[in-house]
Amino acid sequence: MRMLHLGLRVSDLEQSLAFYTALGYAELGRVPETEFGSLTMLKLPDDPFVSLELVHDPKRPVEDVGAVNHLVVQVDDLDATIADLATRGVTVEPPEEPGPGIRTSWLIDPDGYRIELVQWPPGHPAGMTAADFA
Repeated sequence: MRMLHLGLRVSDLEQSLAFYTALGYAELGRVPETEFGSLTMLKLPDDPFVSLELVHDPKRPVEDVGAVNHLVVQVDDLDATIADLATRGVTVEPPEEPGPGIRTSWLIDPDGYRIELVQWPPGHPAGMTAADFA
């Protein structure tokens, strides 16, 4: 089994698409009408697959983002990413170091979902593993 992507309900598709595109996502395709609303499939540059699906139905705006604690996006260079996002008008919190060599920063999307940017230390696998809890 493998997790493929997360469907995230958004209130304003164009505003959310502009935000996630500025974050680095690219649109791969759309499914215009489903029982959930329209679906916009996004992927990050180094990912081979869709990792985020924007779900939009104008009759069902986002009223509570509390069910989703946060999304996490791995970056190679946190400082460069923050600088690049600033040029695109995206505000990012100052970086923190929650663990040895692990750097994180936070931002908020147009609906209020929290996104954590993570830079792993050199040599760390591309993702969290059991070794992170040993």
